[in-house]
Amino acid sequence: MLLNTLIAALGILLVTVEGPHEKHIEEVSQYVQFGLWWIVLGVASSIGLGSGLHTFVLYLGPHIAFFTIKAMQCGRVDLKSAPYDTIQLNRSPSWLDKSCSEFGTPLFSSSHGSRVPISSILPQVQMEAILWGLGTAIGELPPYFISRAASLSGSKFNAMEELDAASSENNGVIATRLNQIKRWLLSHSQHMNFFTILVLASVPNPLFDLAGIMCGQFGIPFWKFFLATLIGKAIIKTHIQVGDVFVVFTITR
Repeated sequence: MLLNTLIAALGILLVTVEGPHEKHIEEVSQYVQFGLWWIVLGVASSIGLGSGLHTFVLYLGPHIAFFTIKAMQCGRVDLKSAPYDTIQLNRSPSWLDKSCSEFGTPLFSSSHGSRVPISSILPQVQMEAILWGLGTAIGELPPYFISRAASLSGSKFNAMEELDAASSENNGVIATRLNQIKRWLLSHSQHMNFFTILVLASVPNPLFDLAGIMCGQFGIPFWKFFLATLIGKAIIKTHIQVGDVFVVFTITR
């Protein structure tokens, strides 16, 4: 408590007292806001048993698309004034409305116009994608913890009823496919290992919450579940999604 009090007092002192450190405090604040923004969007995307807000389509995807289009137009990728110069709440990135002449002459060009390689664009949007993926991994934890608590108390977490009710309303192809995935997860839940969780987290999977429930129910260690989910969602899956956006906007250009 004493250490926390001293840290809090030091933080308040740095924020309220004027001095040369103010610009550094502002810079740190911008990075914190940037990180929290994308992590919260990731959490919002994965909560609610797959029924969360689709923030990739609403925020991350458009951000990657806008940056890719701007980089292609201007023939260069050094458009940001800082790493946190991205789409945020009630704020657009500074580079979005600037003319290409303000950035200088194109660094990438060919006889067919500007052709910026994906390998150059990726580092400019990679941090946003990873932070968003980290948020989606964090958003998968509540079903795991609730199921784990139910298992330790000697009862079962009965989230299957909601899934059964939702799938029984529709007998189409999608519902049939979801039921097949659900049955597979149930049949393999007692044998889940790090690699299985990693594969399930690395591909578009509307029932990954069910995998988290099963992991909690059968006592899969937290760090095994979370690390596999983190690597799958924050690194593998997000880079696949980012690559899809690149392909779409480079082909249609």
